[in-house]
Amino acid sequence: MRDVPGRTVPVNGRHVYVEETGEGHLPVVFEAGGGCGRTCWDAVTPLLASRARLVTYDRAGRGRSGPAAGPLGIDDLAADLVAMTEAVVPGEFVLVAHSMGGLVARRAAELLGPRLRGLLLADVLPETSPVYDTWDRTAAQVDRVMAVTQALSRFRLPARLFSGNVRRLFPADTYRTMLAEDFTPAGVARTRQEIRAVAAAIPEFRARPPRLPRCPTIVLSVTRAARGRERRHAANREHQRRYADSLPDGRHEDVLSGHLVQAEQPHLVADRTVRLIG
Repeated sequence: MRDVPGRTVPVNGRHVYVEETGEGHLPVVFEAGGGCGRTCWDAVTPLLASRARLVTYDRAGRGRSGPAAGPLGIDDLAADLVAMTEAVVPGEFVLVAHSMGGLVARRAAELLGPRLRGLLLADVLPETSPVYDTWDRTAAQVDRVMAVTQALSRFRLPARLFSGNVRRLFPADTYRTMLAEDFTPAGVARTRQEIRAVAAAIPEFRARPPRLPRCPTIVLSVTRAARGRERRHAANREHQRRYADSLPDGRHEDVLSGHLVQAEQPHLVADRTVRLIG
């Protein structure tokens, strides 16, 4: 198991588990995608350790964080992110977010104001993406599959089978920690809640999109699509590009990778983060 010192930080009546590594003049905070926590950044943080103070954490109810009393929406998670940064890095910082974490980061950016010096969105889908037109049905289908996964994840062999893609991408000690924390009945239950949170948030995002971040922002689109989903993937990338073009200081970049870009292309993610650090 990986062994990185961490601490528990109170946020909005809950507690989140935070790990701090590295050193530098400007902190970098990482927001994981759905189903993931602090460990998903393990391939990136060592590459930045000499350039910045690095903050990774588990959202409430996930990993080593305290339980959440009930379902948490994207706005709740954004408020937790802001509260965590106020306690851990009260000044300016760069924010790096992946996938669902980008929705959390964009809502949080409204509250962070000038504290947010840069934003890196790694394969984050904007709410305009057509994939969200039928997200309610998609989320319901995924939830039925994950209900079975949740029941079987109490057994080691099925849990290893469900997490095979992660095992191939992450270091062995990181994977063992993920297996013990994320691919468990409690971890899968939290992932199901996060998927439902996205489904609930999309109509709100479409009705009231988050204000555009005014800090330098890099939007990364992955180019490798799942077989049979090439057309939908191309549409998603186009909407990511449009979002970047709409920003006061935005840049879009295609990356040769699958969805877990921080594991497949950690050097690229670290390099773009350094550009935002300045």
